[in-house]
Amino acid sequence: MRSNASRWPVPIIAFVLALPLLTGCAIDEGTALAADFEENWAGTSDVEKVSTFEDNTLPFMGKATGVLVLEDGTPPDRVAERADELREYVARNDSVTGRITADGITITVDADERRAGEVVALWRSLAADERVVDGDISGSSSKKGHRWLSKVTAVDSAGALAVFDDMAGSGGLHRPLTDVTSVEVRTGRDTRPGLLVQSDVDGGLPTEAIAAYEAVVAEHPVVGASLQSARVSITLADAADRDDALELARRAAPGLDATAVSITGAGGA
Repeated sequence: MRSNASRWPVPIIAFVLALPLLTGCAIDEGTALAADFEENWAGTSDVEKVSTFEDNTLPFMGKATGVLVLEDGTPPDRVAERADELREYVARNDSVTGRITADGITITVDADERRAGEVVALWRSLAADERVVDGDISGSSSKKGHRWLSKVTAVDSAGALAVFDDMAGSGGLHRPLTDVTSVEVRTGRDTRPGLLVQSDVDGGLPTEAIAAYEAVVAEHPVVGASLQSARVSITLADAADRDDALELARRAAPGLDATAVSITGAGGA
């Protein structure tokens, strides 16, 4: 009689070999999804480069992000066509996030047709705006609903304020996305004066911070500023102007706590 030791490896080996078939996915699922994305989109007209990022969270579980970098000068209607094709792809592959980069602006293409249409419309208007250098519009869904995060770089501080107003305020040039949205517009790293204007994660606007900044910049040279709904930070070219600038800012933004208004000189004073 054969011992039990001679029999137990057979069913165990068979079970291990069958695991991929039972689960319907690869051991490194994120890597497999990324590879499938690259294979599917390689050689597509107008696509200059396909980039992928995989996340192998657990054995047999994972997700991936695929980015289609379109050729320079791709017409807006062709960008919209590629976005619609990508929307259909991610609708069939719910563990894949699909993104498109065109004219320096990257957007996440949602599987939902309405959301995808809105973000493509926003891409069109941003790409046509000469005040915009580049941008990134990302979206994600959770139990709390859908949320967009829009990050845009503008040519200068005046452009940053105007683009922010057009995206999140009353400007109206860039139609706001209807789901919960956070908007962030900043100047480039080498642009002076530097400026960051940022809404809350739930879309709340930094109205008083903007008022404080505009009151100060009308009277004193400013090196940089960060404007948020709960606080404002302004750096002056000359620290000697600090007291007057602080009074101007607090008067223009009475709703902000006094400690939330920060005025410093270029040297940090």
